[in-house]
Amino acid sequence: MAKYLVIVESPTKEKTISKFLGKDYVVRSSYGHIRDLPKSKLGVNTEKNFEPQYVITPKAKKMLPELKRLRDEAQTVYLATDYDREGEAIAWHLKEALKIPDEKASRITFLEITQEAISAAIKKPRKIDPNLVNSQQARRILDRLVGYKLSPLLWRKIKYGLSAGRVQSVAVRLICDREEEIEKFNPQEFWDVKVELKKLNGKFQVFIAELVSKGGKKFEKLDIKTQKDADALVKALKGAKYEVAAIDAKTRKRSPFPPYTTSTMQQDASRRISFSAAKTMMMAQKLYEGVDLGEKESVGLITYMRTDSLNVAVSAQKDAKAFIAKKYGDKFMPAKPNIYKTKSKGAQEAHEAIRPSSVLRVPEDIKKYLSNDEFKLYDLIWRRFVASQMTDAIYDTVGVDIKALDCMFRATGRTLKFSGFLEVYAEHEGDEENDMMLPPLSVKEALELIKLIPAQHFTEPPPRFNEASLIKALEEHGIGRPSTYAPIIHTILDRSYVRLQERRFFATNLGKLVIDVLKKHFSEIVDVEFTAAIEEKLDLVAEGKSEWTKVVKEFYTPFEKDLAAAETNVTRQKVEPTKTDEVCPKCGKLMYLKDSRRGQFLACSGFPECRTTFSIDKQGNKIIRPAPEMTDQKCEKCGSGMLKRVG
Repeated sequence: MAKYLVIVESPTKEKTISKFLGKDYVVRSSYGHIRDLPKSKLGVNTEKNFEPQYVITPKAKKMLPELKRLRDEAQTVYLATDYDREGEAIAWHLKEALKIPDEKASRITFLEITQEAISAAIKKPRKIDPNLVNSQQARRILDRLVGYKLSPLLWRKIKYGLSAGRVQSVAVRLICDREEEIEKFNPQEFWDVKVELKKLNGKFQVFIAELVSKGGKKFEKLDIKTQKDADALVKALKGAKYEVAAIDAKTRKRSPFPPYTTSTMQQDASRRISFSAAKTMMMAQKLYEGVDLGEKESVGLITYMRTDSLNVAVSAQKDAKAFIAKKYGDKFMPAKPNIYKTKSKGAQEAHEAIRPSSVLRVPEDIKKYLSNDEFKLYDLIWRRFVASQMTDAIYDTVGVDIKALDCMFRATGRTLKFSGFLEVYAEHEGDEENDMMLPPLSVKEALELIKLIPAQHFTEPPPRFNEASLIKALEEHGIGRPSTYAPIIHTILDRSYVRLQERRFFATNLGKLVIDVLKKHFSEIVDVEFTAAIEEKLDLVAEGKSEWTKVVKEFYTPFEKDLAAAETNVTRQKVEPTKTDEVCPKCGKLMYLKDSRRGQFLACSGFPECRTTFSIDKQGNKIIRPAPEMTDQKCEKCGSGMLKRVG
């Protein structure tokens, strides 16, 4: 009979931790939340200080009898759920649902699932932190009140099946506001002029310089507005003398990036390996919970992946220092460990940044034990961490000012003098600066003009959000927390409020309509600053500086009034599809352009009588599939002829 019961959330964690503990321990998984608010009703008593009415989840009902039996047999029950507020809440729900006595319940936390970390956690148990539980409970109740009170209003006034969320609605608003900026944007024409030059003796390569000032005044982007102006400048410069006016040569350092937080990991995984936020978190969860590395060794490869802290354990810094010195040499090792300060609002500094649990597990050495996607993410995390503990990269840079008439041109270049952290974490496409090589030049040296290069441009609207930039915007505004970014994106796509096209978010007609209604009648729900302020209040609850019921009441009192007013003032709305000139080939009616989470498509306006639809390509043209073609192949099940289809 085991003396100790350890309860975790996932079966993978159960499997990994079981291998670290002796025969006196039994490890069991709760398979996530064991209690939650009921799905069939609100489950919050708004008349009784927002008292939640928790119920046992259906899947947990099957596990309760065994967990209760093991609870009775054990002298201590270790609640080993995740190291965040949600994990603290799960531990509390387990204690309440299993009726574990206070003297028997011990809360343990760890940032990595390794033998050392688990052993250390067992030696330092603590009690469940009620402040963290209350903060998470307040978040859950706030989200339930918004979801279960506001969503039915949207069903009645717009379309059945819609949902509104306290945080997801702000994310949709950010995308809709950006869409509005793009639609209202009026492009302006402008021109720039560059020169291609070389030394008079012609032995060295040509180089390009950009116009930076004219008549002693800094050249602004919109100064040359028309081709006529550009042509006049080019004509004047054709016969001009070009002379080196100044040379600025210096050494510049580039510091390494900090190790990953949840947000930066999701952003970088999106840019570098084309992972969605959801896929990134799924792979990170697997790496954290444990991977079999052969010879019965199962270990968590990374530290906890839901974090907004940049802290790194002293022991991890020492291990990294020794590894870098051995692998790359002392010159790649800084004199003092690199320390990074967290800038995000409400960061939990007790946490650590995401890093490998052991820097000695080099990605290539364990690649055979990982899936392709697991390897890609682990490699990214490992390299980012190792690089964060290395020396700066050093560049030799040179800037050359070239005078012609009253114009000043500038050519810049750089060469890498010492790779530093770039030895491990190379620059990504888009990070690079101008690497143009310049010939040796001297002040007052005359140069030969090869050609003038006038170019027409138009100002561009702000870019649409992609997953990386949306997560960055949410983090900068203090909206949501590390664990919420991926679910937010999943929800707004699933509800067809936005669509993802060529990895960019486009607001759908439905999303625009919902946000318009919310802005008019529930302005605070979709207000960025108000939502960020709620997050800050939840942080105060977690720190024990505020009552959770006070935070919920301050939100709910005006929200309830807005709900009552909206029931009367919001008229029935209809999502109007975009009309097109396309005619349905089957019934002759016009076709509409409609949105889905995967993109846009053409649908007959005669629906539901006519269900003709067409996919459209990136240019908005309809894609016509060829008719099914009969082949000589026979179906191996029934013997009928097989049709060749395209889809």
